[in-house]
Amino acid sequence: MTGLVVFTVIDILLLIAGLAFYLYWVGTLLARIAANLEECAEIAATIVGHARLIAPGVGHINETGGVVAGALPLLYGMAEEIVADVTPRPEPPAVPEPARPASGTRRSRLHDAVGFAPQR
Repeated sequence: MTGLVVFTVIDILLLIAGLAFYLYWVGTLLARIAANLEECAEIAATIVGHARLIAPGVGHINETGGVVAGALPLLYGMAEEIVADVTPRPEPPAVPEPARPASGTRRSRLHDAVGFAPQR
């Protein structure tokens, strides 16, 4: 009976030691998380301060961007005209070449299967 009591006391002490270690480990993790959250809060406050400085000019920036975006098609067309006027064009050939497919001539494997060879 005495051995059972000793083993029970040792078992309870090991359980308490394990729980104490676990609580210490969780406490250090939570302390690290709290420090990171505090740093994030400071960074967010800095961003809000910067946004307060920028906010009054955003309307003006959007208006200017709209004007520029509206002028882009006109500027693009003018640039195309300038490039077209400046780019030298090659002389067209006297005899135009016949139209050919971009992939070249096609070769049918069906002809090979029946022994047909077209004349070249």
